[in-house]
Amino acid sequence: MIFDPILDLFRGKAITIPPLDGALRPNTALDEAEVVAGLPSPDNLVWLDGRAVCSSGAAVIALEHGHPRQIAEFPAEVTALAVSPKGKLAVATDDGKLSEGGHEVQLPGGIGCITALAYGPDGALWLANGSARHPASGWVADLMEHGATGSAWRRLPGQEFHKVAGGLAWPNGLLPDPGGITVSESWKHQLIRLEGGRMTPVLRHLPGYPARLSPAAEGGAWLAVFAPRTRLIEFVLQEKHYRYDMMAEVPRDYWIAPALRSGQSFLEPLQCGGIRTMGIHKAWSPSRSYGLVVKLSPDFAPVASLHSRANGHRHGVTSVIEAGGRVLIASKGGDAVLGTGGAA
Repeated sequence: MIFDPILDLFRGKAITIPPLDGALRPNTALDEAEVVAGLPSPDNLVWLDGRAVCSSGAAVIALEHGHPRQIAEFPAEVTALAVSPKGKLAVATDDGKLSEGGHEVQLPGGIGCITALAYGPDGALWLANGSARHPASGWVADLMEHGATGSAWRRLPGQEFHKVAGGLAWPNGLLPDPGGITVSESWKHQLIRLEGGRMTPVLRHLPGYPARLSPAAEGGAWLAVFAPRTRLIEFVLQEKHYRYDMMAEVPRDYWIAPALRSGQSFLEPLQCGGIRTMGIHKAWSPSRSYGLVVKLSPDFAPVASLHSRANGHRHGVTSVIEAGGRVLIASKGGDAVLGTGGAA
């Protein structure tokens, strides 16, 4: 309601999270999907020369008939990949560098946290700079600081990069089209459209933190959601002094914050609701991590989804593409590239 921000000063801000319902109704599709390749922390799926390619740490891996083969390695973790209309591979790394076709690209000041890359139909290279304060690997610190210093950039062939939009809360996915581009804004749980100098929300109030976008074969798009929102984390995000004390005194792996994977240590938060009862881990128990892929219609309305619930193992989905007659999904927290539909 229009008076809610005023009333919040007296009653406190209500913590509400959109339910997983309708097209987002939970299922076990990700845990039941075929494992195309087991890789440590796979990320950034693209289609190059008739095969799927992804990043895994500092390496770029080609997935050839289910057999991973390293085709490149970099000094720092790979944070974004894109393939040009002419088949050139663009690679961004966690040290803020960008290469295209094997040659380093000179970047303007202000770019050092490349979270996503995408080529438009006109050959322009789009770049998402997640933060002006942290590298791409520092995403959880940027969230805890309420970061909104991200930006979107565009470079036409033969020209320099220029900033299209600033003040973004961790832009993390790009989907260009002839008229503009759709950007996933992780910390605001929404997708926005940049067109003609205007910024317009097209999908708001997501139940998690959106990551990469890619086109769907029959129109619309695929959206990876890399972590869930929880009431406890939303509460901590409202408590400035507690949050900064936690960041100063607690190791980052044990912050009350979203994660790509969970259940690895008894020191992690959010365990009590997820304790096994008679050997069963409840699928609906609270969790810092989750697996979620959303199919979007051409007007960016959710129409279907694939899940790995709290008791699943295919969490931290950061990238998804539809190519070669099937949907490929990078579960970074589950150490696997998954496939649905089509031939192996």
